[in-house]
Amino acid sequence: ITSDDIFWNTEDPGKTLVVGASYIALECAGFLNAMRKDVTVMVRSIFLRGFDQDMANRIGAYMEKTGTKFIRERVPKKLSKTDDGRIKVEWEDGSDVFDTVLAAIGRKPDTKALGLDKAGIKVSPKSGKILTIQEQTNIPHIYAIGDVQEGHLELTPIAIESGKLLGERLYGGKTLQMDYKNVCTTIFTPLEYSCCGLSEEEAKQLAGDAVEVYHTAFTPLEWTVPSNREFNVCYCKVIVDTEDDERVLGFHILSPNAGEIAQGFGIGMKLGMTFSDLNRLVGIHPTVAEELTLLTIKKSSGKDAVKSGC
Repeated sequence: ITSDDIFWNTEDPGKTLVVGASYIALECAGFLNAMRKDVTVMVRSIFLRGFDQDMANRIGAYMEKTGTKFIRERVPKKLSKTDDGRIKVEWEDGSDVFDTVLAAIGRKPDTKALGLDKAGIKVSPKSGKILTIQEQTNIPHIYAIGDVQEGHLELTPIAIESGKLLGERLYGGKTLQMDYKNVCTTIFTPLEYSCCGLSEEEAKQLAGDAVEVYHTAFTPLEWTVPSNREFNVCYCKVIVDTEDDERVLGFHILSPNAGEIAQGFGIGMKLGMTFSDLNRLVGIHPTVAEELTLLTIKKSSGKDAVKSGC
């Protein structure tokens, strides 16, 4: 089945194998595990390709600690029905039987049937997506918006905003272009992850040795009450360019309600905030969002970034 099917299914999914390590795969595995289902995720290579890998691995570690099982660096070789109607999955050096197999391995753009070649529109030979510059294809009067564009996050709000701005430019006499860089996005894994701007890997490609990272591991105050919450698994970091007044290149947070937090700080990214802007912002105590205003430890220092107390 697919991630769509899991919501329509009227039967208990039972023991489930999730194939893939995208945000859809990890989100589905997360809520199934929270429902006390036996869940295993089969990971071909890495978690959350295209996202900050430090954060991605922290998500994987938290999910594993809280009950989700992982089969790493493997792909299914064969699926077959058992006599009792279950599904036997075989992979290199292993096999198991599941009630449900959920495939979350991404989508292929269905562009071949559009006749793009007849119009002379260029597409990526690798992905099949349409190559654009600010939604405009290589044929000046033909535009593309949304997930069909090569090189952009596949997010509904991006498609809506870029379509709105394109319409205003074409028919409303306006000039504002879509900013595809500083878009907040959230992955709704059991420990929510939200980010805006560049990953640490992307920042280092852009600014090299000028990149510095301020970070901390912390415990939300409400987690100090229940006995089943592990301390200091929440984490946030701010990536800056030391050669540009410590301008913030990206921020990342792994915590409860991370999406709500990132949405507020996102406006700062749009306005070109620096690290000193964050430091001068008076935090609301005792909130999780406050942690982004209290960062002092540089990753390059090698100092322990685990916070003690609130």
